This record gives sequence, C-alpha cells and structure tokens, in this order.
Amino acid sequence: MDLPRLIAIETTRRCNLHCIHCRALAGKESVPNELSTGEITGLMDEIAGRTERPMVILTGGEPLLREDIFEIARHGSELGFTMTMAPNGTLLDAEAARKCVEAGIQRVAVSLDGASAEVHDAFRDMPGAFAGAMKGIESARAAGLSFQINTSVTAFNVDELPKVHELAKTLGASAHHIFMLVRVGRGRDLDAEVPPAQQEKILQWLATRHREGLIRVRATCAPHYVRVLTQQAGREGTAAITRGCLAGRRFVFISSTGDVQPCGYLDVRCGNIRDGGFWKTWDTSPVLQDLRDDAKLRGKCGLCNYREYCGGCRARAYAATGDTLAEEPACLYLPPKRR
Repeated sequence: MDLPRLIAIETTRRCNLHCIHCRALAGKESVPNELSTGEITGLMDEIAGRTERPMVILTGGEPLLREDIFEIARHGSELGFTMTMAPNGTLLDAEAARKCVEAGIQRVAVSLDGASAEVHDAFRDMPGAFAGAMKGIESARAAGLSFQINTSVTAFNVDELPKVHELAKTLGASAHHIFMLVRVGRGRDLDAEVPPAQQEKILQWLATRHREGLIRVRATCAPHYVRVLTQQAGREGTAAITRGCLAGRRFVFISSTGDVQPCGYLDVRCGNIRDGGFWKTWDTSPVLQDLRDDAKLRGKCGLCNYREYCGGCRARAYAATGDTLAEEPACLYLPPKRR
C-alpha cells in the first residue's frame, strides 16, 4: 500500500483575505471545533510511527493566524518531517519569517495570482493584498527562508501567467507552482475555468519552462501535465516526472476539524482522525482504496495509456460529475482504445 509522502494539514479556516476562488470558504472566523495543538501534534506523532520524513504543508485559511503555529511547526521538525507553510504573505513580516526559520520551516509558498496589484488584489478581494504578499516575500528572503510562488490559473488571470513566472524568477523564488482552478468552495460559482484547449497550451508552455531549468515548475490539479511532459520528451508511455494525481496515494489532506480527504480540492470525507486515528482511515476507506486502483477509472481515463502516470484530476472529475472515478473533464487527449 502507498504511504503518504505529502501531507497537507489545514490548521484553520480563518483568514484575513476573501479570495474569490477559495476552496476552504475561509473567512474572518474559525469554524467550530477546529483541531487543538495537541490533536495536530498527536496526528504528526501517529504519522511518524509509520512513515519516514514526509513533507507536511501547514495551510489554511491563513496559518499565521494560529498562535500555536510555530509550536506545531517545531514539533514536526523535531520528528524529522520536512515542514513547509502556505501563508498568503500579508502577515509574513520580519518577526514571523524569523520564527519560521527557528521552528524549522524549510519553505513557504506565497500565492501571486497576478504580476500587479490590480489583478492580484481583485483575485484576493482585498486592496493591498499584492503589496502585502511582496513584503512577505521580501521578509522571507531577508530571513534566508526559501519561498516558492503559487499561482491559481483562471480565465480571469491566465494572461498574467508568463508575467508572474518572470516575476518569480526575478524575486529569486525556489519554484513556481501553478494550480488549475477546480470549482469547489467559493470557486463553485466562479465560471472561470480555463477551457481544455487553452489548458493544453498552458501545460505545453510550462513543460518548456521545465526543460529550460531556470526555476522549478509544477502543475497541480492538472495531472495531464505528465502526459504533456512525456510527449514532449519523446518517451511515449513513460512518465517524465512523478505520477500526476497523487490524491489518496502519496498525498492526503487533513481538514481543520480532522476530516481526512484525498486532497483539499476533492471534498469527500473519508473519515476523521478523532475517530480511531489517521491510519484507520488511510487503511480502510473505500474511497481511498478505489482511488488507488487505476482499473476502476471510468470513461476515457479508464482506457488511457497514460492512466498509471496521470490518473486524471479526481477532484475536477468529482466537482463536475459527483463521481470520483469519472474521466478528467479538462484533458483533450483521446487514448487508443484498450482491449
């Protein structure tokens, strides 16, 4: 059985921004019954008993709004985990950056959804969000804290992507990760998904940036990027990088109230860590077991010669159809029919 190597812990759904696409529906108030300090550190202790040094992403909402966030980060570091954090940048001042370093945070991921305040602030529904993110990035850089840039790609900002990429390089980011919109949370009513044909061009553009090697790049919620990379590399049937969709296999998401989900965008409750612990759900959830079996994929994903490497975005399939195993709606590839 696969063990999770990448674990996202939603530390809170409280946030100082109000992003138009937010999958968490984050707002000014925490949701009731959020995990305590002891429950989160206990979760990490349980995970440490069976895995070796996974990467943990402390996310939100805005994780820096938790007063105990550095205590949590330090505990994970002491267990040997690769600890990272995904703040929006506006609260990442010099003191917070210093505390991140002291707590063993190895990288922060700050989102820039435009290369200007006009675009980014509209996306984040908050004047000053761009200036705040840039100050946060500068604080990280001054503290010697590695940072990457995340960009959520929608019809509203798709033309900004090359500009943000150049900005990421100029700022000295360690990586640039793009996230293709999945219509969940506030994004459910946001008619802004990039059409499949345009997504294909974006992924081809990203594959070219990958070959350039000037900055690390990655696509999230676009597992067909693996197929694009493979095709460009001329290695038909051989994955050019790791598997595309890792949900429920090598990636898992823990909500702020302890729900275990295959990923943050695949809003399917598989269990709760308060009910018998994490590993009980990981080992026995029928949803997770189905996601680990490529033979159960339906539609063209089930027929695809790239299914073992790509898997299709299970979150987008579920958001579109209510079926976690349905075919990926955003992929244009027509596979040869399997016998």
